[in-house]
Amino acid sequence: MPQNPPAQRPAETKNPTRENPEAKTPETNSYEPVLSAEVRTALSAGPPVVALESTIIAHGLPRPRNLSVALELERLVRSAGAVPATVAVLDGRAHVGLSEDQLERIAGDPAVRKLGHRDLAPALAAKASGATTVSATAFLAAWAGVGVFATGGLGGVHRGWVDDQDESADLRLLARTGITVVCAGVKSVLDVPATLQRLETLGVGIVGYGTEHFPGFYLSSSGEPVDWTVHSPEEVVEVIRAKEALGGPAAALIVANPVPEKDQLDPALHDRVLAEALDACRERGISGQGVTPFLLDQLMRRTGGASLEANLAAVRGNVALAARIAVAAAGAR
Repeated sequence: MPQNPPAQRPAETKNPTRENPEAKTPETNSYEPVLSAEVRTALSAGPPVVALESTIIAHGLPRPRNLSVALELERLVRSAGAVPATVAVLDGRAHVGLSEDQLERIAGDPAVRKLGHRDLAPALAAKASGATTVSATAFLAAWAGVGVFATGGLGGVHRGWVDDQDESADLRLLARTGITVVCAGVKSVLDVPATLQRLETLGVGIVGYGTEHFPGFYLSSSGEPVDWTVHSPEEVVEVIRAKEALGGPAAALIVANPVPEKDQLDPALHDRVLAEALDACRERGISGQGVTPFLLDQLMRRTGGASLEANLAAVRGNVALAARIAVAAAGAR
């Protein structure tokens, strides 16, 4: 039987066929995601699988460092005894698991688009290529039956929500996709308290990993408490097993894993630069989807790249922990 902890798939998806462990060349009129040969074999009878997003490769890091980080993250998964499944869309086909050549393409092609869950169907129909965000990656990973997903930070409720009601598509997608997501909280440029309230309303579970406070992405703590704390991959697996046994509506489990204090962005520098960036955002009239990229760019520039290093430290820790959770889940079955 499969060794990978199953994710509850979104209601509108269906299972891929896996009778052939080798990846097949898809029909030109088929929109079903393609599983790499390694991922297909692992999901059938092999080691556990960890899903990885591709937006950080295409849009989150400078070239050529983005490719070296992508390969490093896959090595971290393998070193723990799991199989990495980086997710992306190439020429109108969604892929769960990429070859090194495909990773190089995602990392090197400036025309690669940024795709959320809602963008998948238009991208497939248009034969486009794109890197997947949290919502798209979680959706496709769950479709394939991958139960654990590692990322940096989630999207959430934006500051000034009362005026524009802007919130990330990540939240609603996670509310109906039963996957375990290891992350360093939500991006600190967002309204963290409002995001936590929204996740509670949507029924998305949260456990702090070795912490009683919700992480702040670049920071070890956002200052907001979490209700539940776990201290080992095995404890996370027990939560997953209890969740599966209870059944009910599908919703994600967020494992909030803080960046180590030694690797976090200096909190005083973070707060000062963020306040300045918010002022600049208002002065320039930036709104909607342009706000978060602008703020993150300002943080990177005004901290001399320190925010990027904190981000990478968080991602590395999340990927390593996700692999340990997936391996522990496989051993518990």
